[in-house]
Amino acid sequence: MIETKKDSRESYLFAAWATSIIAMFGSLYFSEIRQYEPCLLCWYQRILMYPFALILGIAVVKKDYKITFYTMIMAAVGGLISLFHYSLQKVPFMADNADTCGRVPCTGQYINWLGFITIPFLALTAFIIIFSLSMLIWKKSKEEA
Repeated sequence: MIETKKDSRESYLFAAWATSIIAMFGSLYFSEIRQYEPCLLCWYQRILMYPFALILGIAVVKKDYKITFYTMIMAAVGGLISLFHYSLQKVPFMADNADTCGRVPCTGQYINWLGFITIPFLALTAFIIIFSLSMLIWKKSKEEA
């Protein structure tokens, strides 16, 4: 019997893809089922999150670990936008000085679970997970090269 050792990068890549799928369907749940209209910063976060579902899905099937360099960059940018958005909601100084960014204010909090979990916080968490897993894969690939 031939025993093959599973590459941990494969599991990390799948976990990153699963995170993006959960984040994508979570945002669609809030907007389409709960009828929460996304603000401008929410749209920017979606623009960066949604392609992960396709890009990482293809990478999982093809076992393409080189994609992680690009997913790290996209996740970092998305994470910075999420962090800024979350700061607008939770830091009083920033909330008081925030400009209006469309019909829906970016300071609005549709959810506020446990006093700190908002939609931008959920997006930030997903971006951090995808970034971290991508970095693990990228470093492991560099070591093996």
